[in-house]
Amino acid sequence: MKLLHVLGLALTLFLSGCGGKGSTASTSTGTTTTTPTVSLSSITIAPATPTVAIGSTITLTATGTYSDGTSAAITKDLTWSSTNQFATITSTTGIVTGTAIGNETITATVGKVIGTVKVQVQGQYAVVSAGGNHSLVIKTNTSLLGTGLNRNGQVGDLTNIDKASFTSVSSATTWSNISAGEFHSLALKADGSLWAWGFNQNGQIGDGSFVDKNTPTKIGSDTWIAIAAGKSHSLGIKKDGSLWAWGRNFNYQLGDGTNIDRVSPVQIGSIKTWTSVSAGASHSIARRSDGSLWGWGDNGSGQLGIGPTLSATAPIQIGSATWVAIAAGASFSAAIRSDGALFSWGANESGQLGIDAFSDRLNPSQVGTASNWASITAGNKHMLALKTDGSLWSWGANNDGQLGLNSTSTAASPLQIGSDKDWKNISAGGAHSLAIKANGSLWVWGRNIDGQLGDGKKINLLIPTNLP
Repeated sequence: MKLLHVLGLALTLFLSGCGGKGSTASTSTGTTTTTPTVSLSSITIAPATPTVAIGSTITLTATGTYSDGTSAAITKDLTWSSTNQFATITSTTGIVTGTAIGNETITATVGKVIGTVKVQVQGQYAVVSAGGNHSLVIKTNTSLLGTGLNRNGQVGDLTNIDKASFTSVSSATTWSNISAGEFHSLALKADGSLWAWGFNQNGQIGDGSFVDKNTPTKIGSDTWIAIAAGKSHSLGIKKDGSLWAWGRNFNYQLGDGTNIDRVSPVQIGSIKTWTSVSAGASHSIARRSDGSLWGWGDNGSGQLGIGPTLSATAPIQIGSATWVAIAAGASFSAAIRSDGALFSWGANESGQLGIDAFSDRLNPSQVGTASNWASITAGNKHMLALKTDGSLWSWGANNDGQLGLNSTSTAASPLQIGSDKDWKNISAGGAHSLAIKANGSLWVWGRNIDGQLGDGKKINLLIPTNLP
């Protein structure tokens, strides 16, 4: 009996080391009672639908369900593995590193029991902004990169040397929003702080000087929620909903009732219900929380949408509709109405209004009959837009292939770019375009003479091209 008892204890210890909970044994007056061994039945991996960006990591954990119906975290005898096609994983810690866009199968193994999960590896890009001849992007890790024309420091990498490939703007990794103007740049960090750099001839950086900056420079200590960089002026909305402007003001584009340049942000009116802004070459438009749309500055081509008035020195309401999205191009504007209809107005010599004509419009004119537009962006003389189904459309000037239609022909009405329906973030620049798909991949096309596409080649691209 003693020999059987010893053998029973040895078997219990052996099973306990193999992912099971083991068994217990006891004696009572010479009688041995053995509790059945509790074994591992299945493995569940968390999170259940994990995602990770290329170059980033995520840690997976494994929970075991046992034959007695209990569950517990598995901390030993666990081995992780992957196919190494889209991601790698450390065998002992469960740390996954994304290496390529796709779905990677991850396996957790204890003895003969396995659990699997599919990790979605996404691209590393989150936000894009196309300027006059430079581009900015924020990656999913909140770092900031820039490329293109840099003679005024608009890329922000501490040099004044043009860049043909995306380069790090700063060591900070807390960027949340960007806006690239013609020769200057604006950005917000996650804490709402405002930063600016580049050309500053008219005070568009807002640091109280006319001196160019080739690295992000903090502007004041306020908290901001929206920014817009135009040709030579800047706009911003603070956390309290107030509207501010600075920079060139020859055409009243600051909206402060004067035509005097401002080297620091100046508040426009006393209203505190502003939600979004967009800056053109010499005009500005903004939206309030009630959906009303307002414009000010130059109106020589009808870009304010208020009829034949030559200019507006302060914000004036554009129509009476409720709007959900706005965009200002060089000398034209566009907005999406609350019912999904798209309207445009202003200069139209290159068909940038998308109304199948080439004459200017002094008031908002509907673009086609579709009512499923979701977002818009306006460049110098071209536009990009997304529909609610994720499809991408373009129209207007196309000399450098900025419409992405594999041609250089002008389009006076919206044309779909390819057939994909997974586009998410878009930006139209001087004569180039940037976009991010839902999987986080970055796509570029159009003019590239100054390296604004960031592919290292300085050759124009006529169709959206994936940039790793």
